Amino acid sequence: MHGSEGKDDAHSTPQADPRSKLLPRVIGSLAIVGLMVGLMIGRLTTPDPSVLEQVEVTENGLVVWFNNEPKLHGEIIDGTIALLFQAEGRAQKGQLKFNGKDVNWRVRKSDEGLLLTVLAARPLQGEWSGSEVDDRWRLEVHLREQ
Repeated sequence: MHGSEGKDDAHSTPQADPRSKLLPRVIGSLAIVGLMVGLMIGRLTTPDPSVLEQVEVTENGLVVWFNNEPKLHGEIIDGTIALLFQAEGRAQKGQLKFNGKDVNWRVRKSDEGLLLTVLAARPLQGEWSGSEVDDRWRLEVHLREQ
């Protein structure tokens, strides 16, 4: 048996790897730093979620206040007004007088956000419009009889 020096590469001792072991660590560190910077930029550019702040009763309908403009889908189904907001908030309900008759409204949580329903004993029609007022979003719901 001969020594383990590498005279003719015929022995079982592997050759020393001349490459540096530092390159994979540098690339891994750069990848982690890049991921963290990307997450911080994404967090800064994501808009704040819309939050229902309050619901006010007016003479001819409702005024709904949000911290910013939510996505809205509204329908009139069999005389009931249904507005679906992609927003957060708490469940609420109340009643208002329209042409001397009672109208019930309710905000409840659904899978897609908040659902505002306006219901009366007779069929209702309605229109809604939103605008920005004092850095808040105001949605006015105007009711009328069918």
